Amino acid sequence: MTSDQAPVLWPLLGTQAPPATGALMGWDLASGGLFHADPTGWVLDPHIPVANPNVFVFGKPGRGKSATIKALVLRLLDLGHRTLVLGDPKDEYAPLCRALDVEPVELGPGLPARLNPYDTLAHRPENHTDVDALLGRWVRLTAGLVGAARRSGGRAPVTPTDTTVIAHALRDLTGTDRAATRLAPVTVPALWQRLAQPTQQLVDACCYADARHFLDETRLLRDSLGQLVTGTLAGLFDAPSTVHLDPDTPIQSLSLARLSAAGDDAVGIALLCLNAWAAGTTPAAEAAGGRARLVVRDEAWKQLRLGVDAVAAFDADLRLSRSTGDIQIAVAHKPSDLLTAGDTGSQAAEIARDLLHLTDIRILHGQDPATADDLDHLLGLGPIARDAVTGWAMHGTGRALWCLGPQLHRVQTVLHPLEERLYDTNHQLRQNLQRNDRTYG
Repeated sequence: MTSDQAPVLWPLLGTQAPPATGALMGWDLASGGLFHADPTGWVLDPHIPVANPNVFVFGKPGRGKSATIKALVLRLLDLGHRTLVLGDPKDEYAPLCRALDVEPVELGPGLPARLNPYDTLAHRPENHTDVDALLGRWVRLTAGLVGAARRSGGRAPVTPTDTTVIAHALRDLTGTDRAATRLAPVTVPALWQRLAQPTQQLVDACCYADARHFLDETRLLRDSLGQLVTGTLAGLFDAPSTVHLDPDTPIQSLSLARLSAAGDDAVGIALLCLNAWAAGTTPAAEAAGGRARLVVRDEAWKQLRLGVDAVAAFDADLRLSRSTGDIQIAVAHKPSDLLTAGDTGSQAAEIARDLLHLTDIRILHGQDPATADDLDHLLGLGPIARDAVTGWAMHGTGRALWCLGPQLHRVQTVLHPLEERLYDTNHQLRQNLQRNDRTYG
């Protein structure tokens, strides 16, 4: 047995800190040295058992997970990384954006910003393979949107026939079924209307007897998609985009705070649309400079609760990380949040469980002992690591167990006083307390 293999059997004992590349985060308490975070560099280093740069962050609220992510974002900025916060449900990244002279984009009812999840302004396919890949992503998105709709207390089912209809309708709208050399633009209302008024070519392609037969068989599909046009999210994702990413901007954040009153489902559907929109912007960012990009997905579990198709779309985004070079950072409270995607043993739950295996870097902040079984069952941490998360990490803000594949590091994130003020998420609580003191003092 070598010194590299020993930490797998005896975690937290003698694990050497990673090389001093990337962002300096704080102290590695096992080795006593400084701890640097470099997700992309770790993938390229044969001595670190990390095959992809995806990062999952788990932690009980108040344990410092958002401050750790913001510190990582700010410190990697000096090394040329740019950041896209793909949905900020609580406006937690707004102070950091404004400190960098960037104003977050706010999405919500009555606001001017519009995002088209079928946007092709930044991504123009150059051959049939690209077209097929793009249409495949759009089919997954549409199936996710339809599957997120609620019917009689449950989610609307998306059948293989529905998926076929969606695929043919998208080819009909874009003109790819007529060998068009340039893709026609697609929006949610355009797809909805095409399903409501099918062309004879579309009816024939889907093997229906006539237009009446087509309309009768696709009514649930049509009504579910129509909720994006007429429901809570009307006016947000049903028109050409008015927001475009600037690859030179250090950080960009899409705020969903104005949607919080609409409920978790509305936020989850919005996250699904944002993911699809952002996926189409990646080639443009690469062409404009090829800088590495961090994509932060806060409250990721809200998207995963929308059903198997939404989980599949999220899964596809993570699988692209090696080809796009993006560092995908997903944030949740605890590992079992991913399993809310479906019933035990369901396809959605199994895909969500596999998401953990697509992520070789996990940052585990403090958890209550009640989650100990989850940590053992889902992550296979073992008793020593489990006790570190439920014990040691709970006794100090910013403490976390960093898992680089099987290598474990107990890390204390250290913040500069300016960062402490910038990342403070208890500001509103203190203001409320002071207001109460003035009222009743």
